[in-house]
Amino acid sequence: MKFENLDIIAPILKALKDKNYVEPTPIQAQTIPLILERHDILGCAQTGTGKTAAFAIPIIQLIEQIEGDQPGKPTMRSLIVTPTRELAIQIDENIKSYSKYTNIKHAVIFGGVKQGKQVERLRRGVHILVATPGRLLDLIGQGYISLDTVKLFVLDEADRMLDMGFIHDIKKLLKLLPESRQSLFFSATMPDNIVHLSQKILDNPKKVEISAVSSTAETIQQYLYYTNRTSKKDLLFHILNDEEMDQVLLFARTKRGADRIAKHLKKQRIRSAAIHGDKAQNQRQKALKQFKAGDIQVLVATDIAARGIDIDKLRFVINYDVPNIAETYVHRIGRSGRAGEEGIAISLCEPEENAYIRDIEKLIKQKINVIEDNPFPQTDKPMTEREKKEWNKEKQRRKQEFFANRKKSQQRRRY
Repeated sequence: MKFENLDIIAPILKALKDKNYVEPTPIQAQTIPLILERHDILGCAQTGTGKTAAFAIPIIQLIEQIEGDQPGKPTMRSLIVTPTRELAIQIDENIKSYSKYTNIKHAVIFGGVKQGKQVERLRRGVHILVATPGRLLDLIGQGYISLDTVKLFVLDEADRMLDMGFIHDIKKLLKLLPESRQSLFFSATMPDNIVHLSQKILDNPKKVEISAVSSTAETIQQYLYYTNRTSKKDLLFHILNDEEMDQVLLFARTKRGADRIAKHLKKQRIRSAAIHGDKAQNQRQKALKQFKAGDIQVLVATDIAARGIDIDKLRFVINYDVPNIAETYVHRIGRSGRAGEEGIAISLCEPEENAYIRDIEKLIKQKINVIEDNPFPQTDKPMTEREKKEWNKEKQRRKQEFFANRKKSQQRRRY
């Protein structure tokens, strides 16, 4: 099937051709016609399946056909809500690409930066608004945004939205949206709380389910190193010594852990940067831009900050810390092997994480290939007294660092 077979208008087809899009992904092929027919959608699709284009393309088309050539200030007809700044920016960039030959006006708003430029953009009028929940409700409260004219509402990454505690914000938004609207609901997983939320949002929806979250793309090769906590750093340096590892997305469990790993990498003269929720927006965007351009070899990220990272032909993902939630593993490694490209996912597992690996293998219904040629293998022997002292000293250092950072944050808020 080609995009031409989906009744997409010529200006959008021209933009898709510019991006070398030829054949729609399964979720695009199924979802685009349903949205154009004005159905509500309940979409279940893991990362890397082309979900953004699946809803952005028909939204652009519907608005362009009805209002794209109307004179005067544009009226907001579509609201797309997503959990993180990075993902909001990524969606807006895609909308910009797909709508370049149309008259559609769009904007993105998110927290963590001053609101002035965002407010100015809203004053000029937009057809499509991409937003994170906090900034959206803030600007609604200040009177800069009204949702009365919204005809197309998208809730993206619903499971992550709930994980991040946005459920109350979503409930507030639902009360502000017109009852007569078309709603599109997308989530990588469908636990009971997500299904319950979708029932409040959707009206007789069409369900589209692509690659359940328990599956990993066949194009991704998965490897596992069993090692010790004290050897992880040295094992990482050993792996990165491979010349092919020129662009690596590395996952850390915590913000402080991400900073610490990036610091160790820089000491080894490995070009790296960390992104997480405590980084300023301009720092995060700079790091992403440098990583995409190839100026940074290793981008260290936490799970939440990594949402919205969409890099063509990214081959390597490393789990420095194995996630304790099996579904998170699937999301992480899905950053590689996108759109049929080849990917390699490597996990470094210390003894305390062995149980996490068993959970992951149970979920994905396959064994992860264990690398036997490992210069830093995992041992079962308990810590020596010296290692215990060093570990306790490290815990104390982290504790002091935590309280010092909290004090700095409080002082910044005070001023």
